[in-house]
This record gives sequence, structure tokens and C-alpha cells, in this order.
Amino acid sequence: MKKLKERWNITSNWQLTVIFIVFAITGSTSAKFTAPLTEAIGITEESGWYIYWPVRILIIFPAYQLLLVFFGWLFGEFHFFWNFEKKMLRSMKLGFLLPNE
Repeated sequence: MKKLKERWNITSNWQLTVIFIVFAITGSTSAKFTAPLTEAIGITEESGWYIYWPVRILIIFPAYQLLLVFFGWLFGEFHFFWNFEKKMLRSMKLGFLLPNE
């Protein structure tokens, strides 16, 4: 844990715990939200796995990004998650989606 705290520039175990909680809540929530969204656009598991899962993953990705920053803000770790988000988008060559800073 010490290396992770150094890498993320985290000062306390409490902060690390909050960050792990935010990651867990975000993953669960984004996965839960995508089921009704895929149904709303008319895609269900009966559509076939080759349609359902790619569409669901395409919906999960932006939902996860938004929820990560939202839950980070809600738990008082907005700056950590905003920086994490920017780094992740840049590493995926999606930095053009970020506002100019």
C-alpha cells in the first residue's frame, strides 16, 4: 500500500480507503445504470450477445467516467479523481475530450 500511496500522492490510509470505496461504488453503479439504458434504446440480451455487450460496454464507458468524478466529488476527493480521469483519457488518446487548461 505504501507504493500505491506514493504513486497517487496520498497522505493517509483514510484517503486511500475513501478512494477504494469510490472506485467500488462507481463500478457497481455504472454497470447497474447501463441495463435500463440499453433496454431504453431497444437492445436486450435477446438481441444477441454480439450486439448487446458491445453496446452495453460503449454505454458503460462514458457513464463510468462521469460517475467517477461525481462520486469523487461527493466523497471529497474531486481533485484526485479529476486528475486520475485526465490521465486515463490522455493515456487512451482521448485527451481531446478534455477542456483546455
